[in-house]
Amino acid sequence: MSNPPQRARRISVTATQGGELEEFSPLRSTVGEIGDGNSPRQSRQRSHAPTATDFTSERLLRPRSEVPRSGLRWLIYRVTGGRINLGPSQAELAERDMVARAKARVVGCRRIAVMSRKGGVGKTTTTLQLGHTFASHRGDRVIALDGNPDAGSLAYRVRRETTATITDLLRDRDSIARYADIRAYTSQAATRLEVVAADDDPSITEGLREQDFYSVVDLLEHHYNLVLMDTGTGVLESAAKGIVELADQLVVVAGPSLDTARTAMSTLDWLGKHGHADLVANAVAVINQVRPKTQLDLDRVEELFAERVAAVVRIPWDPVLEAGAEASIEELAPATRQAYLELAAAVADGFNVDAPEQGNRPRRSIAQ
Repeated sequence: MSNPPQRARRISVTATQGGELEEFSPLRSTVGEIGDGNSPRQSRQRSHAPTATDFTSERLLRPRSEVPRSGLRWLIYRVTGGRINLGPSQAELAERDMVARAKARVVGCRRIAVMSRKGGVGKTTTTLQLGHTFASHRGDRVIALDGNPDAGSLAYRVRRETTATITDLLRDRDSIARYADIRAYTSQAATRLEVVAADDDPSITEGLREQDFYSVVDLLEHHYNLVLMDTGTGVLESAAKGIVELADQLVVVAGPSLDTARTAMSTLDWLGKHGHADLVANAVAVINQVRPKTQLDLDRVEELFAERVAAVVRIPWDPVLEAGAEASIEELAPATRQAYLELAAAVADGFNVDAPEQGNRPRRSIAQ
């Protein structure tokens, strides 16, 4: 009976310095290297021994192509069952970037005043749509306060859930401890934006003093991350002065006319001369209700504002907003929604800028 064949052994032969041949064994070489501490495997272990922290999705998962969410590219992706993926367009990527900016983190509460010394330019509409845009994209609480002493109409632009007004809130402020308590004084839109109404009687609202607004905003910042303040047209009025003193940021609204643009710039001039230069530098200017054709050189107007403020945003004319009634953000034209998203992103870019000294009171944590 023949012996079973022996397994072949891999042998390498090398020449020594004396010219003699020497058998080389890979196993013997590895053992020797380990004994000498020169093994490549051992050196890798010394430099970095893999741990559970190395097993991350960023390191080990193959990158996936981004899927378009809208437009013709999304339709092609949907019709072909995902076999053709052109990826998001530049416009969609720009929109995603603006959404990410609008969702910038806020520490405590941020107070944003929306101002105009000229009536009819869409200040209240700007406050409302900016609030809707923030509330629809962010996960925290956003509220708009009607600080117009001349019977403001902010609360009539959303579905009214209560007849309570700012004066009721002032009267009962000592009994409000939780967010559930304050909801009895606000109306909430589908976007989750909440609104505190002004009184219909101007004689009541005009009687509100600076200290009254301090008290209301002090209460609101216990429960909300963003407080938008709609002001009246008078910068020197007590209520408006109180709101400016409280503001961390400013949005100045102008119409697409020489008169309203000049008035908006004079507002910035006045604020800069009266101790609010930092507020002006971090402000956002809005050129509102822009139609496709206008005699005013809007490019030049925008350049002039850009020399004074942090950003300038144009909002196109929209028939839905012209009625001055309740309107959902979904009803707006795509270009209008995009413009308000750009405005929200521009305002949110200022969240990381320190609040001006006049409004820089200690930040409160948001109550549950």
